[in-house]
Amino acid sequence: MGLKLAISGKGGVGKSTLAAMFAHLAAEELRVIAIDADPDANLAAALGMSPEDRKAIVPLSQRRALIEERTGAKVKQYGQIFKLNPDVSDIAENESAQFRGIHLLVLGAIEGGGTGCACPESIMLRALLTDVVLYKDDCVIIDFEAGLEHLGRATAQGVSLLVVVVEPGGRAVETAASVKKMASEIGVKRVVVIGNKIATAEDRAFLQAAFPGPALLGVLPYNETIRRADRESVPLVDIADAELLGEFRGLWAKVKELAGSGAAENTRKL
Repeated sequence: MGLKLAISGKGGVGKSTLAAMFAHLAAEELRVIAIDADPDANLAAALGMSPEDRKAIVPLSQRRALIEERTGAKVKQYGQIFKLNPDVSDIAENESAQFRGIHLLVLGAIEGGGTGCACPESIMLRALLTDVVLYKDDCVIIDFEAGLEHLGRATAQGVSLLVVVVEPGGRAVETAASVKKMASEIGVKRVVVIGNKIATAEDRAFLQAAFPGPALLGVLPYNETIRRADRESVPLVDIADAELLGEFRGLWAKVKELAGSGAAENTRKL
């Protein structure tokens, strides 16, 4: 069973940047499926895909013909019978946008759905997550919003590690605490925090106090190069200097070690 990594946190804390960097670093040695499960989809941009390539991506929740083919139901029509376990085993391979060896799947939002929506779109997306987390041997990196609505209980137990990204601020810390609690309730066994946008010793001390001991896996500095990569739509991995790249590599090594042991544990349970 490959590494299955989920990344969450309050909007704006830099979780998509972290997910993208981990995807690029993982792709140096592994086959990677990157999943953008945030309705405010930013992972393609964080990976450094060009504006033209990003515009060509149609979120899976908007792929009406695909949804109807797999679920046997018409989109936005109620009172239908449809497949609760649609065949999605080929979607990661055939329906993803590919960039530098990374297979990117953009889930998109479910219009008018909400948590627990039993509509064809939601059923297919949940089935897809279950497939890539439980049955694929690839390295899977999922960029979530601040909630984990797409992640069902059974699928959550296949996640090797959940990383909650937090910046040194009260609201981000509160969101991180909520995400950790939610993860525990649905069966995610391993949860760590990574601090981002750390500018001062006081920033680091604030997060260490909020997440004592091993809960805080590491921190990343506030860095203008990250903003430049976003402005210029280029992969951060291409323009980061040796020091910044070393920070990301160090964190990826820690995450890979923890996620690897988590994957082995999950495999024994399955």
